[in-house]
Amino acid sequence: MYARPFIDSLDFAGNGKQISAQVPFAELPRLLDVLDNPQGSLHYTLQGRLDNQGRPVLDVSISGRCQLRCQRCLNGLDYVIAHQARLLLCDQASLDMLEDEEEDFDGILADAHLDVLALLEDEILLNLPIAPKHEAGACKVADGKNRQEGDQHPFAVLEKLKRN
Repeated sequence: MYARPFIDSLDFAGNGKQISAQVPFAELPRLLDVLDNPQGSLHYTLQGRLDNQGRPVLDVSISGRCQLRCQRCLNGLDYVIAHQARLLLCDQASLDMLEDEEEDFDGILADAHLDVLALLEDEILLNLPIAPKHEAGACKVADGKNRQEGDQHPFAVLEKLKRN
């Protein structure tokens, strides 16, 4: 079993701490729900620091390879995860104000017991495609053949019946 990392986010950022590790997909239960295959792992780096205005931020970098389910053919689809984000640590009032100002970066609530893996899951899930699909023409239909432009639509027979 993998030990879940927790940090005091303000202390982590204020002291410029950093953690880097690999985490298996099996330790990310919400992400498992959208994966076609639970095998593999992610590499992440979490760097705390103060920005130019002295505000605490977390720089998040996540990379890895996973397999999603194509919504056209329902087969596995290799997907590369390469995500970087800068998250401003805020209290609730600052977070509400940040949302109103539409800044170029995201804010999260500062937490004395921040679950790093939950943060990573949030970042990945927010950036995955809503309906992942293979490139056009790359999907395999149930009989294993590639579907080509001009192939008969599966409901074409019903269209003929409707005309009669």
